[in-house]
Amino acid sequence: MTSEDDSKKPATLKLNPNAAKAKPKADPLAPRRAPVRPPGPARAKTVSASAPKPPSRPQSAAGADRSRFNADRPSGAGDRGRFEGERSRTGPAGGDRGDRGDRSGRGFDDRNDRPARGASGPRGPSTAPRPAPPAFNRQRPDLARVGNVRGEVRLNKRMAELGLCSRREADAWIARGWVLVNGEPALMGMPVPPDANIEILPQARHEQAGQVTILMHKPVGYVSGQPEDGHEAAATLIGAPSQWRGDARHPADGRRFAPEHTRGLAPCGRLDIDSTGLLVLTQDGRIARQLIGDSSGVEKEYLVRVQWAPNGPQGQGVIAQDVQSVFPAADLQLLRHGLSLDDQPLKPAQVDWMNPEQLRFILVEGKKRQIRRMCEQVGLHVVGLKRIRIGHVVLGNLPVGQWRYLGADEGF
Repeated sequence: MTSEDDSKKPATLKLNPNAAKAKPKADPLAPRRAPVRPPGPARAKTVSASAPKPPSRPQSAAGADRSRFNADRPSGAGDRGRFEGERSRTGPAGGDRGDRGDRSGRGFDDRNDRPARGASGPRGPSTAPRPAPPAFNRQRPDLARVGNVRGEVRLNKRMAELGLCSRREADAWIARGWVLVNGEPALMGMPVPPDANIEILPQARHEQAGQVTILMHKPVGYVSGQPEDGHEAAATLIGAPSQWRGDARHPADGRRFAPEHTRGLAPCGRLDIDSTGLLVLTQDGRIARQLIGDSSGVEKEYLVRVQWAPNGPQGQGVIAQDVQSVFPAADLQLLRHGLSLDDQPLKPAQVDWMNPEQLRFILVEGKKRQIRRMCEQVGLHVVGLKRIRIGHVVLGNLPVGQWRYLGADEGF
């Protein structure tokens, strides 16, 4: 037969047993699809990226953004080709447990359709009523208005300026609801104008009336404040045995010592460990502010015994007798005004000779070891220092190591 005869024969279909196993060549221009996986009770259903199934419940903003992002990406290994907002799980009995939104973004919980914990979506206002906070713990007002053209200042500062109490006491009273501003309970840190009506309740007045102020003749070797360098605090000397009852003008002010009188005592105007004289310790914030506040101008008087030591106390030329005759008059003027400590000029002071070896200082400030450092700058060495007066209160005949209460008729 010729080739024409062969072409006229009917075509027969030949089956290739290996045809089912052969894989067609992938079209490089065809869109990629996620692999098809058999469904099972413990496997999640897959969704083609080319035909996304809309979520059955609303999802969070974060989940929606991830879904749109993943929809434009080609599928790959694992879950990268799935929509994260459309995952579902099938229970052992084949029942669908429901979509839970974007699990990675914490979308919605299928229990009562409420946002899951940590959900990034917006929350609606709560309908449950909230109890009102107590008056002394309510939200503080806007403090940016403090110091404006109306002259408003914080309430505790204003109370201290009026001499009602210290700032710390003011905060404690405000927290307890013992302060009223224009008839209303005060708030912590609130700004008030200068003409505000500030009222103190009787509870605060009663507490303040129980505060005591103690006058002590501090010995050498005791520190005024907290114990340091192995030296005891002067407050340890306060007790019933050391209470002085020898002053006929102020016989203990009719009061007896009580242990609560030693609590919260603060020294006002400290004395060095090697100095002696009048030391004031008080529980009253008003007195503390009056004596050591920034605007305090209370005078403090000292008797100071000195030596002439132009080369230092261990150098040559030390003169211990008749120091006044060798001390330059110009340096005495420097002690009165013109010296500086810690790069700050000192306020004017009163300095005079009491006798040839002793000076009297009257200061209105109290820097650390001020008198000793002032004397060193003009060639004097202090060998003894005693404070005899603070304001209108004098040391008098109070023996060393003993103390008494500040009388009701006394004031600084």
